[in-house]
Amino acid sequence: MTAPGRRSSTFTRLLRHGFTDPSAAERLLESGELAPIRNDPVLLDALGATADPDQALLGLVRLAEAQPGPSGQRELLDTLIASKPLRDRLLGVLGASEALGDHLARHPLDWQALVTYEARDLHPGTAEFERGLAEADDPVSLRVAYRRCLLSIAARDVCGTIDVVETAAELADLATATLRAALAVARAAAPEDAALARLAVIAMGKTGGHELNYVSDVDVIFVAEPAEGADEQKALRAATRLASHLMRICSETTVEGSIWPVDANLRPEGRNGPLVRTLSSHVAYYQRWAKTWEFQALLKARPVAGDMELGREYADALSPLVWHAAERENFVADVQGMRRRVVANIPAAEIERELKLGPGGLRDVEFAVQMLQLVHGRADTTLRSGTTLDALKALADGGYVGRADAEQLDAAYRFLRSMEHRIQLHKLRRTHLVPEDEADLRRLGRSLGLRTEPVASLTREWRRHAAVVRRLHEKLFYRPLLDAVAQLAPGEARLSAEAARERLTALGYADPAAARRHLEALASGVSRKAAIQRTLLPVLLGWFADSADPDAGLLNFRKVSDALGKTPWYLRLLRDEGAAAENLARVLSAGRLAPDLLLRAPEAVALLGDGTGLEPRGRVQLEQEILAAVNRASGGEAAVTAARGVRRRELFRTAAADIIGSYGTEESPAEADQGALVDLVGGAVSDLTAATLAGTLRAVVRDHWGDELPTRFAVIGMGRFGGHELNYGSDADVLFVHEPREGVDEQEASRAANRVVSEMRRLLQLPSADPPLIVDADLRPEGKSGPLVRTLKSYEAYYRRWSLVWESQALLRAEFVAGDEDLGRRFTELVDPLRYPAGGLGEDAVREIRRLKARMEAERLPRGADPTLHTKLGRGGLSDVEWTVQLLQMRHGAAEPGLRTTRTREALAAARAAGLIGDEEAATLDEAWVLATRVRNAVMLVRGRAGDTFPPDTREMAAVGRYLGYGPGHVGDMLDDYRRTTRRARGVVDQLFYGATER
Repeated sequence: MTAPGRRSSTFTRLLRHGFTDPSAAERLLESGELAPIRNDPVLLDALGATADPDQALLGLVRLAEAQPGPSGQRELLDTLIASKPLRDRLLGVLGASEALGDHLARHPLDWQALVTYEARDLHPGTAEFERGLAEADDPVSLRVAYRRCLLSIAARDVCGTIDVVETAAELADLATATLRAALAVARAAAPEDAALARLAVIAMGKTGGHELNYVSDVDVIFVAEPAEGADEQKALRAATRLASHLMRICSETTVEGSIWPVDANLRPEGRNGPLVRTLSSHVAYYQRWAKTWEFQALLKARPVAGDMELGREYADALSPLVWHAAERENFVADVQGMRRRVVANIPAAEIERELKLGPGGLRDVEFAVQMLQLVHGRADTTLRSGTTLDALKALADGGYVGRADAEQLDAAYRFLRSMEHRIQLHKLRRTHLVPEDEADLRRLGRSLGLRTEPVASLTREWRRHAAVVRRLHEKLFYRPLLDAVAQLAPGEARLSAEAARERLTALGYADPAAARRHLEALASGVSRKAAIQRTLLPVLLGWFADSADPDAGLLNFRKVSDALGKTPWYLRLLRDEGAAAENLARVLSAGRLAPDLLLRAPEAVALLGDGTGLEPRGRVQLEQEILAAVNRASGGEAAVTAARGVRRRELFRTAAADIIGSYGTEESPAEADQGALVDLVGGAVSDLTAATLAGTLRAVVRDHWGDELPTRFAVIGMGRFGGHELNYGSDADVLFVHEPREGVDEQEASRAANRVVSEMRRLLQLPSADPPLIVDADLRPEGKSGPLVRTLKSYEAYYRRWSLVWESQALLRAEFVAGDEDLGRRFTELVDPLRYPAGGLGEDAVREIRRLKARMEAERLPRGADPTLHTKLGRGGLSDVEWTVQLLQMRHGAAEPGLRTTRTREALAAARAAGLIGDEEAATLDEAWVLATRVRNAVMLVRGRAGDTFPPDTREMAAVGRYLGYGPGHVGDMLDDYRRTTRRARGVVDQLFYGATER
């Protein structure tokens, strides 16, 4: 019986030594198995030094219970107390690994493998592990021997005898020995197959790189050749049976569990390809079909088992191909794209705990290092290591990575790998997720030496190292490009001119020499401006490289920086406002239009840093600003110049929002609703045009007549303008209407109205730094032959007597946009019966509209244009959709109020709601119209001038593709998708418009 007071004393000691359940620990110490040593002070001290003292004590009791008789128990406990190396190793393993504690309970004599402490036992290699596995002749005995060897590695690891890099190397050596042993078992089971084929096992991934985890798939590739005199096909079948058996020996679950899965999916064609190939077949595949990631995977290829001579032949044959991978088109984009896809596939609930694949995780380090190896390893053979940290050191030694960056990344990688090792070691399960349970986090923190507040300390250190990796993994690639042209600290290695050229070429720069000159101009010198640029440019270079034209992005950035470099807020904005720099990079590298608008007034870059800066402003707000600017100006030209300046800034705002919404950023993904982007541009540009016309009208009237024009005057928007569907390069289609004021002579009123029109058109087209606004009145009665402006009565008389069906159709888009609002309202009331005729259209009118459409298709498509790719007049393009919708409006608008809108998509939705068109048909037409409009917007953004077809230039075509969401190398997919979408739309048009189905 425990004496009074004894319990509380022991309880306190146990708490002090790190036990979380002192009551249970006290009961275990009182058990008969530990009686001989329970009072020995070294036991509690040793238990308290482990990652989980409670778990270590329980494991020790289980091991003592399992010993064969009292003598076995005495030997274990005596040795434990007498030998500090054994005590630290055994209790360290029991405290860190529940799974190895289970192994020791099943194989109670294996503790003796931890007794020997000779120098040769501290750093065993493949040969020593092969001796440890030598007696295993079946899958079960191989697992037992493997765990015994694993026990010794874990013991050295948790005691700090070996560091995380040495641990990973020993685990890879043990995997090599295990593969050899498994192949020996497979050969012994099928000696006939073994005699037919030479089979080599090539380690890939972490095994090949000599940096394996405790629990990981072991990636391999198999290569075989027939033995002398053997038939090749028979030999391949035999080799396939041997390889399959080897995989089962390691992967299948037995009474002793499994070792690890052997994964051969990195082979040519993956799981769809043959498991085993000849060397010539491997070479042929990599020469013709392999993707960029497959060459990246070959960085770590290393022969480890079977016919080593054949394995070396494999490595020698494929190595030259690996080091030319960086010459492939879109190399950097492919590698970065694969990294993004990996992150995108992580479940949202796990991404914050994902140690390997998440942002700031191990894979970020590995991808960055591998990308640099592939770019520079062709010329510098010192970089060709398959081991991540060895390669990182070589990159730093060669000046390809800054030493300080390399040291920070090395430390972060070691810490994250240590976390990964200890997480897996606990239950010997394959996981890369940081645990959420408090007890698991406590054990993990203590296992890494964080004894004071282990959970908080672990979280803090993990986040700190992950942040370093996130910050450096992109910088690692781009930073030395700046160091190559800027002043460096004494002793820092400089990236050579040739290495900088290689890296810029790999990034997709067509003119690396010019790019290097831009970098030199931006980043050279010791000024504060140059220092900030050196901080910004590594990240900006990455964003430029993510576009279709990195050269243009860098050149435009230099131009903007030259214009604003002395402005104190500019670089501060880019440095301190998280989204501003990325937004600017996207805008500057997406095409010509947005940079041209920005370079005419570079101060508009401030819009990119404001959280709401890219939201389009409404017509009322725009009109207020433009009218205020007009009122402040001294004359008509100055007033319209001010209005056009506002228009230029707002066009830039809209273009920037469109580009950023289309590309997406690191903080927010690309806009999934393409229709929303189309509506944003169409609405914003149309509102801006209306406000500009209102301001110009005010300026002209004030300049020539003072406060009041002798006639009421209104501007009616037509076409895409009236439909709120303008794009960046659209003319403003309008009608002008006036009505003499009381007491004013009609001739005088007409002269005044015509002068207003001519002056407005002149001022809006004056040569200046701002884009002109073309005002087109060709849709007026009698077209170009008719007067530019008419009175309301004249319009009424014309439409009553002479109006043609096409004019009624054009009036579907008529909407008041500027001037006298009451006059504009009365004009639209005048034309409503024409565009929405009571009782619908007569059959003669329907036939006339169809005839006009067919004639337009036959005559107006430009010669040589591909009708499947012309966005306006081509098959299933804008004209097809709009005429179909407009026919429905004219036939049913009088009866269906929802159809009385000037907007195509609104009218289409109303027709669907009214049952005039099916859901699927409406969706098909809407998709085609949105896509065609997006293509037209893209062409204007990319080329800086309007166009109705895809551009012929390959870079411009790629830029259009990027805007539409297609990655590098997928221009063909974009054109196929466009043709497919518009072909389906044309099928609906043929039904609804040309009368296959009457509605």
